[in-house]
Amino acid sequence: MAEDLPVPEPGPGEVRVRVAASVLHPVDLMIRAGRFPAPLPAGLPYTPGWDVAGKIDAVGPSVGDFTVNDEVIGFSPWLRTTVGAHAEYVVLEAGWLTARPAGIPANEAATLPTDGLAAAQALDLLALPAGSSVLVSGAAGQVGGFTLALARVAGLHATGVAGAGDREFVESQGAAFVPRSDGPLAVAAGSFDAVVDLAVIGSSLMELVRDGGGYVAASPPLRPEPVRGIRTFALDVLPDGSRLGELVKLVEGGDIPLRVAGVYSFADAAAAHDRLARGGVRGGVVIVP
Repeated sequence: MAEDLPVPEPGPGEVRVRVAASVLHPVDLMIRAGRFPAPLPAGLPYTPGWDVAGKIDAVGPSVGDFTVNDEVIGFSPWLRTTVGAHAEYVVLEAGWLTARPAGIPANEAATLPTDGLAAAQALDLLALPAGSSVLVSGAAGQVGGFTLALARVAGLHATGVAGAGDREFVESQGAAFVPRSDGPLAVAAGSFDAVVDLAVIGSSLMELVRDGGGYVAASPPLRPEPVRGIRTFALDVLPDGSRLGELVKLVEGGDIPLRVAGVYSFADAAAAHDRLARGGVRGGVVIVP
């Protein structure tokens, strides 16, 4: 339910962004349905929303990198801060933001911060040298697509697991394609230096990792115990304006595709939730004021 709240004021090291676009994520559906496994912020109302693309309209003390009217993107870890981006204005730490990609509309740019940083941080955890092989499940989703693109840029040999209709997209990112299956994947044990399991297939994918390789789970509760010397990690994406700036350069150079599945106004937020809940989304579900 929409509610009128006071316009927030930036404090030291913060800026206020007039939101042009934000993005709906699967975790938002879990929270709305009461299925989120961790405690939610205390007190109501609270404003959800992670990504933001917009224009700075106020700058707090001790902010040297941004000025009023700068076009920026970033994201708020709102479950930690209670500061969500599904609003007309949001106050964020300046270090969480970077300049919006040149020539990219806000609706598209808003799809980059959370999912792009999740992909980048997954590969950063693995720290694979060029030439290594990595299997990515959920490869046609937003984080999966960014992971394939960043793997290509890093000189990795990526293989994407996705539905049969997603072969063209997976291969367009320079990755080999493996069809999703209800049973074991058609891949030999020990075939990969690492796995990024975004589709939550589970620890059975550990069998596909060579001894001493790496495995990234989609969230901390899903991280398996290490076996055979395999290093295991879990995604817990954090805002990082500097790293996001590196991703922006890749977007501007055409190395990272931005995909939008649909754009909805705040008044149509229920329809946006319904679209994401139906599944099969290939791109960001964007919400605009």
